[in-house]
Amino acid sequence: MDLKSVSNSKSFGGYQKVYEHFSPTLQCNMKFGIYLPPGVSENEKCPVLFYLSGLTCTEQNFITKSGFQKYAAQYKIIVVAPDTSPRNCNIPNEDEKWNVGSGASMYVNATEEPWNKHYQMFTYITEELHQLILSNFPVIQDKISITGHSMGGHGALLCALKYPGRYKSVSLFAPACNISNSPTLIDGLTTLVGERKEALQKWDTTFLVKNYDGPEMEILIHVGTDDEFLTKDLLIDNFVKAANECKDNKIKTKVFLEDGYDHGYYFVSTFVEDHIKFHSSKLSL
Repeated sequence: MDLKSVSNSKSFGGYQKVYEHFSPTLQCNMKFGIYLPPGVSENEKCPVLFYLSGLTCTEQNFITKSGFQKYAAQYKIIVVAPDTSPRNCNIPNEDEKWNVGSGASMYVNATEEPWNKHYQMFTYITEELHQLILSNFPVIQDKISITGHSMGGHGALLCALKYPGRYKSVSLFAPACNISNSPTLIDGLTTLVGERKEALQKWDTTFLVKNYDGPEMEILIHVGTDDEFLTKDLLIDNFVKAANECKDNKIKTKVFLEDGYDHGYYFVSTFVEDHIKFHSSKLSL
């Protein structure tokens, strides 16, 4: 697969890069950011952490606003930050609403026309991009973790629940945990997968977690008390309750409710060190 270099900037001794490539899965060009810590090479490979961004974001938000590079350099972790959806697909109304279409893939595989030709984002993240990173960069193949913010937190949970055992650790910033009951996200979800209850629950982590039967998983969650989406859209308590009912109590959640923080990147940047340290502790085992 041809990778086109878009940018390359030195940061904390390593390099923050952005690449573009054509995605056969999504049938469009896609971009992703990747941070390579200092000293990484084919002779010195590193673990990798995938970060999934939220609604309206691109690959730029996390790499320019969170300041994660300092900690990724310190703990020697490669960090991958893809775009949040296909772009410029000539689908009617794909750019008209902030919560439907571009920037709003919900990290699902669309079944509804005309979206299903391009919006196969779950497969893109878990198969195409996954293999692209492992094949083209100096990654330790069995040391992979995942994190995400908001809609991207939902996406990270999807990946972890549907691929049990792949990810050594999972952490979430203000995640949307019960997407089919979120008034902000439901329009985007039904546009992509329809309105049938079974189809919606297939992509809702609060329903998926009840049937999880993989290895034990510890999930770190931070969310702010002043997050405007906390009570109506994130629905973290619903997920925690469902996780506690999981078979053999295999999923443990650690939820930190942080006083005064909202939903934005000032919040993310405040706690990103805690998340990198958490992943480092699991990836080093």
